[in-house]
Amino acid sequence: MTAIHVPVLAGELIEALDPRPGQVAIDATVGGCGHASLIAERIGSAGTLIGIDRDPIAEERFAALAAEVSCNTRFIRATFADGLAQLVDEGVEADMVTLDLGMSSLQVDTRDRGFSYSYDAPLDMRMDPDQELTAAVVVNTFDERQITRLLREYGEERYAGPIARSIVRRRRDHTFETTQELVDTIKSAIPVPAQFAGGHPAKRSFQAIRIAVNDELDQLDQALPLAWRSLAVGGRVGVISFHSLEDRRVKRFLTAQARGCVCPPDLPICACGQNPKGELLSRRAIAPTAGEIAANPRAKSAHLRAARKVEQSR
Repeated sequence: MTAIHVPVLAGELIEALDPRPGQVAIDATVGGCGHASLIAERIGSAGTLIGIDRDPIAEERFAALAAEVSCNTRFIRATFADGLAQLVDEGVEADMVTLDLGMSSLQVDTRDRGFSYSYDAPLDMRMDPDQELTAAVVVNTFDERQITRLLREYGEERYAGPIARSIVRRRRDHTFETTQELVDTIKSAIPVPAQFAGGHPAKRSFQAIRIAVNDELDQLDQALPLAWRSLAVGGRVGVISFHSLEDRRVKRFLTAQARGCVCPPDLPICACGQNPKGELLSRRAIAPTAGEIAANPRAKSAHLRAARKVEQSR
């Protein structure tokens, strides 16, 4: 590969997925190919690795990886929900599916894509640079109520209302064009004492706008059942999330697959006939070690949840 990419929770993910020679693997969020390269090594020349990503840079990285590994490879440029839907339609049965949610390091480190609040850049935040909706469109055209809602729901931002009012007030005189303009406006709406608690004051707002631009949570809600359907019986899914909005969805979905009888506890005999469709591979989400966080601070908020499919859904 042409650049170093450090995948988060790599050892833990490989242990959970347990890739073996000859298996079929789907990496639905290719990014920098960190996890994909580890999986490719283990499935070997008889295995098949299918990569999905909407980012053309990820497609380039996957092409470079494909030239180096011995396994069969295929890339689908699409959102992970659309890519998984295509594979389900084709009848693909995979031995493992992995989703590494949120931004990739490739995206956040490419300054002119505007994902970071740490340096000035155009207000973009698109994972797919071909789509029309950008962060600039959100902050310059959404009304105050819409901005308040997305900051509150997607960023869990305590000061969503004041921030939205400040954005709308400022754009009356000056169209937002850069990340620094947005950062300054966010900071002006947050009380000074609160700016020094819980990380950068623009962190939650940037997360919320990025989620809205890329439709990330709706994509996840669509992708989880599709990932499950694409698994063969005995196949495994591993999902790495980076904030509670994602993790709650993953936990709820996987727990539902592992749930058996749902009859009322006072019913003497099961009437629902529901068997568990899956088995959780850990009781709780797996977090990175202190050593990994020290070596890669971006891993700090990561959580891995994984499950094995034990029965085909009817």
